[in-house]
Amino acid sequence: MKFPSNLPCSAVLDSLADGVFTVDRDWNITFFNEAASRITGIPSEEAVGSKCWDVFHSSLCDGDCALRSCMKDCGRISNKSIFFIHADGRKVPVSISAAPLVDADGHLIGGVESFRDLTDIQMIRREVEESYRFEDIIGKSAQLGKIFAILPQVSKSEATALLLGESGTGKELFARAIHNLSERKHGPFVAVNCGALPDNLLESELFGYKAGAFTDARKDKAGRFELAAGGTIFLDEIGDMPAKLQVKLLRVLQEKTFEPLGAVESVKANVRIVAATNKNLAELVEEGKFRQDLYYRLNVVTLKLPALNERVEDIPLLVNHFVNRLNALQGKDIDGISEDTLHILMRHPFPGNVRELENILEFAFILCPSGFIQVEHLPEYLQPKSKESTPHDDMPMTMEEVKCMAVRRALERNNGKKMATCRELGISKDTLRRTIARCDELGA
Repeated sequence: MKFPSNLPCSAVLDSLADGVFTVDRDWNITFFNEAASRITGIPSEEAVGSKCWDVFHSSLCDGDCALRSCMKDCGRISNKSIFFIHADGRKVPVSISAAPLVDADGHLIGGVESFRDLTDIQMIRREVEESYRFEDIIGKSAQLGKIFAILPQVSKSEATALLLGESGTGKELFARAIHNLSERKHGPFVAVNCGALPDNLLESELFGYKAGAFTDARKDKAGRFELAAGGTIFLDEIGDMPAKLQVKLLRVLQEKTFEPLGAVESVKANVRIVAATNKNLAELVEEGKFRQDLYYRLNVVTLKLPALNERVEDIPLLVNHFVNRLNALQGKDIDGISEDTLHILMRHPFPGNVRELENILEFAFILCPSGFIQVEHLPEYLQPKSKESTPHDDMPMTMEEVKCMAVRRALERNNGKKMATCRELGISKDTLRRTIARCDELGA
């Protein structure tokens, strides 16, 4: 369908909510629509004729220009998050798309770039993050919502709590939240990793010792239970506790007393115990590796913490949280994460859970000098694979595998947007859904 000859193109472009501008091959702005003037604060008559970098002062103007890249490679860029400097001096976050401009004979004559103001979206994200903060725990997923709902009541009780969850799900963070919300919040919070210490050292660390208890025990030393008096002791990796110490811990839970190494009298244990493990304690009991009576003593209140891939909707909140924290810790001014980078993170399985996400962003902070974290700032294993290195290229494939590859690539090109993918492939939404499900079954 041809563009109507009697319809001025500039009128159409001025009606758009997104800013649009064009440049010639010498980077002089040749068109600047009304939205561009509104978003940048620079009148069209002032912008037209100026060099584009003199108008925008964007985070890409120092060398990584999106338009330059498009005009050089004759490619397109979509939804890249950057910022530019408004006429009043403030930073404006925008999402840009760029493409080269060619004349009727196919000769390059310049480039066109559109940009969408993300200020309101970022403000809403910040407000949402604050709304979904519980102590230092960030999340809005239904799984976390259930835990947030009962955590105050759990905290107020003196019952032993058992936290179950994969490594990196934030078990210590939840243990601290239980402590901070309890009547013991003014007492100490003492954390011990039961899997990180040798058996003999763990016993003396937990219960302390008296002078003369062993060769190097020249004076009394208080154990973690004594140091945690009036507060909470967090026993992480409780599933790795040796059998000998399981007996002593059971006595603490039953009689509220313990005996330091070499002591002849018991010491009262005025602590609340919160334990955690990433192992299946019930299976360990069946295998005879964990005491059944201790398991039932610990299993008074159990909270199962969801893995990050079970609460994908929390990833944007967590990303904002970590970006803000790393900015404060490292004295940087990173504006956030680009939309395409976030898209990659949303599809990553995160076997290391929240800890892995935090490590990824810490790595990106090293490579990203300012502006938004882009895909190239991610660790190598998260970088999109080039088409040349696609393992299927030189391998025989079934028709179903070919369909799966076509769907996957179309989804990538459309940034995961299913309706756009349906339009590109000419299939219905139900067909796309069934194909994706089939591909997941095949692992293709």
